[in-house]
Amino acid sequence: MSLKVLKAGLLTSVQDLGRHGYQKYGVSVSGAMDTYALRIANLLVGNEKCESALEITLIGPTLTLNKNTLLAITGANLSPTINGNPVPMWRPVYLTQDCILEFGTCLSGCRAYLAIAGGYSVPKIMGSKSTYFKAGLGGFQGRAIKAGDIISLDPSPNLSSTLIQKLFKKSDDFMSTSWYLDSPYIAADSTSNITVRVLRGNQFDAFTNDSTRQFFLSSFQITPQSDRMGYRLSGVNLQLNKPLEMISEAIGPGIIQVPPDGNPIILLADRQTVGGYPQIAKIIAVDIPKIAQSSPGSKIDFQEISLNEAEKLYLIEEKKIEYLKKAIDFKM
Repeated sequence: MSLKVLKAGLLTSVQDLGRHGYQKYGVSVSGAMDTYALRIANLLVGNEKCESALEITLIGPTLTLNKNTLLAITGANLSPTINGNPVPMWRPVYLTQDCILEFGTCLSGCRAYLAIAGGYSVPKIMGSKSTYFKAGLGGFQGRAIKAGDIISLDPSPNLSSTLIQKLFKKSDDFMSTSWYLDSPYIAADSTSNITVRVLRGNQFDAFTNDSTRQFFLSSFQITPQSDRMGYRLSGVNLQLNKPLEMISEAIGPGIIQVPPDGNPIILLADRQTVGGYPQIAKIIAVDIPKIAQSSPGSKIDFQEISLNEAEKLYLIEEKKIEYLKKAIDFKM
């Protein structure tokens, strides 16, 4: 079973939850920018939540499959259609072979995730199928997909096979379930500011009082010079109390570094493994998907919360995903 790429789109790649345990060797974690959307997409088709999916950025591809299958699309609404008919998102969809799956105008968000029952049959490199572009590592031949590519797919898991049989009896080109999940964090109104909760960074106190005050009072805009490695922001110029010489230190997703020009950078999936710029803040884990679904031009407001609050929010979200998994399994 395989998927054929008829048209590539802007940037589409195979991603999973990332390549963990190798940062000490200088290997980036990579993985999905929006791990929540990827996990939910996989659960909707009966996969393990850590399975690979296609991450589709802003302008999507045109695809076809050579066998009937179950798929789910989550994340950004890129106006998906099958043979010209709108496809509902955030639910399982049964697709018959040789139909054309196409993505159109971006209505909300930035990145969509396409999970297929069984997952994408690409090699695991250092325990992950994720594409790391700078190293040409993982994914499909270490790069974004392009027209003419044929990507093999793994067999459907037993869990999804039951639902496939149910939907097959009713299907022409495609059929979706009547039940679905809501997208809790992707705003339909792209003109509204996005509020992102943060913890103070390791060097927060090294910045001037005015800079730290304005960091929370002012809005910042995502610039076009942004990618999977990091989002560069424009807005208030953040200044240190005095020049600071730092030894490079380990960095994680959501760290907000401030280079000498005073414009902050949010480090994301393809970030380097260490950084030498002062860190003013760190975005909490549950809000990183908000950033991943924001595109250049979006405005961000930062809100400080405590570590205790951040931990509670993280545990609530993880429990929610486990409950969703049980509910989805029951529906299948």
